[in-house]
Amino acid sequence: MPHWIAKGPLSVSSLKVVPPMFSQMAQPLRYAEALLERLARLSGRANREGLLNGLVESAAQLSDCELSQLYLLDDTHTRLTLSAEWLDGAEQSLCPTSLPSDYHAEQLLQFCLCQNQVLSLPALDTSVYDTQFLPVATRSWRSLLCLPLLNANQEIGGLLLVSSRAQQDLQRFTESLALLGRCVLAQLYLLQRFGVQPLAATEIQSVPCASGYGLIGESPKMRTVYQLISKVLHNSVSVLLTGETGTGKELVAQAIHDCGSRRSKPFVVQNCAALPENLLESELFGYRKGAFTGADRDRKGLLDQADGGTLFLDEIGDMPLALQAKLLRFLQEGEVRPLGTNDTHKVDVRVLAATHCDLRALVTQGRFREDLFYRLSNFPIELPPLRERNEDILRLARHFADKACSFLQRQPCDWSDDALQHLAAYGFPGNVRELKGLVERAVLLCDDSVLLPEHFNLLSAEPRDTTLTLRERMELVERNLLMDCLRKNQGNQTSAASELGLPRRTLLYRMQRLNINPAELKFKERACVQPGQ
Repeated sequence: MPHWIAKGPLSVSSLKVVPPMFSQMAQPLRYAEALLERLARLSGRANREGLLNGLVESAAQLSDCELSQLYLLDDTHTRLTLSAEWLDGAEQSLCPTSLPSDYHAEQLLQFCLCQNQVLSLPALDTSVYDTQFLPVATRSWRSLLCLPLLNANQEIGGLLLVSSRAQQDLQRFTESLALLGRCVLAQLYLLQRFGVQPLAATEIQSVPCASGYGLIGESPKMRTVYQLISKVLHNSVSVLLTGETGTGKELVAQAIHDCGSRRSKPFVVQNCAALPENLLESELFGYRKGAFTGADRDRKGLLDQADGGTLFLDEIGDMPLALQAKLLRFLQEGEVRPLGTNDTHKVDVRVLAATHCDLRALVTQGRFREDLFYRLSNFPIELPPLRERNEDILRLARHFADKACSFLQRQPCDWSDDALQHLAAYGFPGNVRELKGLVERAVLLCDDSVLLPEHFNLLSAEPRDTTLTLRERMELVERNLLMDCLRKNQGNQTSAASELGLPRRTLLYRMQRLNINPAELKFKERACVQPGQ
């Protein structure tokens, strides 16, 4: 506890820091009394604006600083907003255009948030640090203290900052300012929870959905997923996404990138099962001119394209062993060596991986490197199958139906109770992807704007062969989907690939893997044409 002395009548503004040789007992007691007085004032404020402005006022006066700022994070942890400011003894009016503050470009604020550490600079050098977040003043800011604030869930809810034009060690105020901040965030949480005062319009717009990550679902298992996502947004730890096919692993990877500190950089996706080994290696690491037949120029790989951002490797369990060794080398050293050269160069890429396989079982079988498994699975996130989150099925179905109607430029469809019960009773082995396909097909079949059970005729199909493995079942579903799309496009592979959102070469590879003969499809299509037509 620091030592204090008051000049004149006791007031917060009259408190000054003095050497510890003065009054070993009385001055800490006076400071404690002033702190309690501030806490009591704040606890009595019943509106959001009063709480936030009261916090910055108290922080500035208790620390004897000319400036105090409060930054709050939104629910997605993607936007840091300057919510209150106290400057030279007066509350500052913040115009809406100045509120959004992207902390990605602010080194000092980013450090406090990402490292969850207090930052104290008793001799602030503005020529070294980017301090654009500080107000322009005739006299330079010479000292700064910035500390993260914890909300009711013990997560970082924002930052409290004080700064002075004089050089001084502000770190001694850390505990008292943190206490003030926790008090205000807890009070703010209660006000919002019980609806005492609604959020401002600018803040409502910054929250994209209930989960905060663009994902749909409020079941307990999905809430656990959201909590895990929040832990890895602002660091580069490797994440392994596991779960059955169709559970939304790529969507989660996209959310981690979009809501994290790398969101302004590229997000690159590669399905490891979509290309043979030699093509996958050149796709990832690139190549030099003359590296192989057909390499008539230098080409950057996906790792170079994702420099500074994120590379998502889907179906990592299907990556060949030889390429696994090269990927492990990259993860350890951050170096890329293109095909056809011995030269290496550094890139900064965060790797997210996903698989529907049991990688531990593959390691036991010798089909996946054990060292790569441990390297990738620093932070595993398992996505639940749809049958384990039944309460989300109808919410997802309505969402997909609304999206399909919007795409078709027609009025939203109504749902019959029988159709909803029909969906809720189904097991969905294809998970969210299967549900999306079924709903979109039902919207196309619906003529009277009411979705009925018969529009979901696939749900009443004959029971599946229980001897098939999950992978075999999903390959059967994928084969049927590709064949239907090819028939629809008269066997035109380019059009089918475009409709499915796939590169043409990926479609060709999947057709070969699933034993789909395009010539046979064209013949069947022609056979459906009646003579004389």
